[in-house]
Amino acid sequence: MRATGLETLPEVDVVEAKVFEDERGVFYESWNSRAFAEAIGERYEFVQDNHSESVANVLRGLHYQLPPHPQGKLVRVVSGAVYDVAVDIRRSSHRFGRWAGLELSETNRRMLWVPPGFAHGFRVLSDSATLLYKTTAHYVPKLDRAIRWNDPEIGIDWPGDESPILSDKDAAAPRLRDAEVFP
Repeated sequence: MRATGLETLPEVDVVEAKVFEDERGVFYESWNSRAFAEAIGERYEFVQDNHSESVANVLRGLHYQLPPHPQGKLVRVVSGAVYDVAVDIRRSSHRFGRWAGLELSETNRRMLWVPPGFAHGFRVLSDSATLLYKTTAHYVPKLDRAIRWNDPEIGIDWPGDESPILSDKDAAAPRLRDAEVFP
């Protein structure tokens, strides 16, 4: 397993497993705690696994959970493809409001590590997509927050020509400047 920090947000890592592929099919370790800690240079305990299925053009996010139970997320796509995004929401960071994004798919088998202090979202690029992600904290509804997916001050360059399909929560999310975020 190896991890590479993204250029605009080096704390957010693209994690790639060693894949063995031949005429019989594919094998790889999708999770190994020791290899993950070595790859990102820090050890995290994952306490919850989430499973998300979405149809074409769905956009989920930008979601995060506030302290004292912030969530880090290790995200992977097991079917389909998504454009996956992380946004730095730590007011004390010189990268506050910066974003990074990349395609995650069943064929590229990449994972994205989104540490605590970052919002996360994705847009489905295929007919449907299934994501699995590990979190470092349990879900606490009263600490759950979202930022508007199309906040012009963040300026995410989401792929797709048509308006995305949003939940009511995501459609009504505040802009970053009005959101409750990390210190």
